[in-house]
Amino acid sequence: MAFNILIIDKMHPSITSLLESRGIQGDYRPDITRAEILTIVDKYEGLMVRSKTAIDEDLIGRASRLKVIARAGAGLDKIDLSAANARGIKVLNAPEGNRDAVGEQTIGMLLSLLHNVQRADWEVKNFAWKREANRGVELMDKVVGVIGYGNMGKAFAKRLSSFGCKDVIAYDRRPDRGDEYARQVSMDEVFERAEIISLHVPLDEYTYELVDDDFLDCFEHNIYLVNTARGKVLVLDALQRKIQEGKVLGAALDVLENEKLQNLSEAEKQSFEFLRKSPHIIMTPHIAGWTHESFQKINEVLVDKIQQYLQVKEKI
Repeated sequence: MAFNILIIDKMHPSITSLLESRGIQGDYRPDITRAEILTIVDKYEGLMVRSKTAIDEDLIGRASRLKVIARAGAGLDKIDLSAANARGIKVLNAPEGNRDAVGEQTIGMLLSLLHNVQRADWEVKNFAWKREANRGVELMDKVVGVIGYGNMGKAFAKRLSSFGCKDVIAYDRRPDRGDEYARQVSMDEVFERAEIISLHVPLDEYTYELVDDDFLDCFEHNIYLVNTARGKVLVLDALQRKIQEGKVLGAALDVLENEKLQNLSEAEKQSFEFLRKSPHIIMTPHIAGWTHESFQKINEVLVDKIQQYLQVKEKI
């Protein structure tokens, strides 16, 4: 009997044929509700998800046959890893599928920020020709600090290699992560030398609200900041204060603490209003890893990993 997987989020149309080509049965239900998932999940050996619903202890506890949770993307913050591990469920993700998209977007946002592209575009379209006011800052000869040096951080650093940066340094909790594109250093060295910071960490207990007032005050230089990781890594009201103080010269944000803009708390509204109006901020709607190409590549990576897992299980 074929290994069967319930797919609960919208995926690239290639997903079912890719699974079938590996002898895996995919039940594609992108419109399924959480209530419906809870009633049928015990029939499946695999679960393929994006971010529709939390894969929490309640859901995992009802999935009596579940052997694999496959996350179509990189972040695992909506999956209860402890509950999955306790039941021997393998958790897979596919950062290799969208790392190139994230690397490109991070470069694009950083250059737009340094060269005032978004602000200048808006001004020219409104008949304002402010050349001196939009004098840019070059990426060349800057020290760039990459915080989190996994798939996304490495993809960004690789693309930096053609810009003539003075140095690209990376901090990661894991040892021996450096490569030809970035030298792994202590966080103290990042604080001392970095002029530009790019965040590429997952959201977990260590990184939740990592970048707050105290963190930003540790930098010797006034910095530019890019966040294409997770919104809750960065405290927005802290960013607001540091923009106002001049400690942060500008920020490019692809992610926010609360991305449901119609449901912001009063405190979140205050921070968002400041950021929305600030000429030092550019924002995009969590699209760094969201390209036509990555949509398909994530499928391919994830299906390959599922097949590899099943092949290993067969040999045991």
